[in-house]
Amino acid sequence: MKPKIFVTRPIPSAVLDHLAARCELQVHPEDAALKPGPLGEACREVEGLLAVGVRVNQEVLSQASKLRVVANCGVGYDNIDVAACTARRIVVTNTPGVLTDTTADLAFALLMAAARRVVECDRFVREGRWKRWEFGMLWGADVHHKTLGIYGFGRIGQAMARRGMGFGMRILYHSRRRAPEDLEREIGAKFVDRETLLRESDFLSLHVPMTPETHHAIGAREIGLMKPTAFLINTARGKVVDEEALVAALEAKKIAGAGLDVFEHEPHLHPKLAGLTNVVLIPHVASATGETRLKMAMLAAENLLAALDGQRPPNLVNPEACS
Repeated sequence: MKPKIFVTRPIPSAVLDHLAARCELQVHPEDAALKPGPLGEACREVEGLLAVGVRVNQEVLSQASKLRVVANCGVGYDNIDVAACTARRIVVTNTPGVLTDTTADLAFALLMAAARRVVECDRFVREGRWKRWEFGMLWGADVHHKTLGIYGFGRIGQAMARRGMGFGMRILYHSRRRAPEDLEREIGAKFVDRETLLRESDFLSLHVPMTPETHHAIGAREIGLMKPTAFLINTARGKVVDEEALVAALEAKKIAGAGLDVFEHEPHLHPKLAGLTNVVLIPHVASATGETRLKMAMLAAENLLAALDGQRPPNLVNPEACS
């Protein structure tokens, strides 16, 4: 008998066809997050859950008595109660690697847009305010040969550093673990302590996971150490930044600007963010290309199928669940 699985949103048909050949498949038809109650109800009889943009907590797990694997379609898995899954020997997987370059592309695009005031310039033209060329019009900040500070030096942080190399940037980084010396030499990256990173970066790009230790890792004190000409770029998780402190700093011009793909209470914005001209706001789309989302969904499917077959999936988050 085929195992029953549930997919929480519509994903590419090639992936659904691949799953349907091996499993009894149910798909939530709306591209919207199911709340824990309805999600748990949908999981009552399933062995596998392919989770796309949903929260899998105790309320869900308490109803999913047959669940054996949660395959998260995303590299971050703070939306999954991993400890609760492990206690029930439910395998949890994620999709690292396939979205690295796409996310770094978007992070650097945010950096460029914030520095060169691209959104402001676009609005200026569309609103008919461009009447003549002026020498002093809409000056931005140079990117080339500036200092790029990277907080979190995993796959995406390293990919961001490589993009900075192309602009002749000085690369500093801080991370829980120092990278191998040969990688530092290859990328031209220098490991520094957190305060040095904050003080010396012209552009500070965040690439840390969401953990209790990184909650509000960038708050009023940290922002206060940054240069008044510096920019903050966040494509990691919204709760890494104390949004209230960031808004206050942007209002007071304590830093030059920011580029945000993620928000502390997304999709809800801080009420003052939308009115600020020195911040670029985009709706959590760092991995949103057709090619990458297909790869993410297919990798999540392969993780799910491997676990259902009793194999160790390639992107296992909680190996304790397999011991």
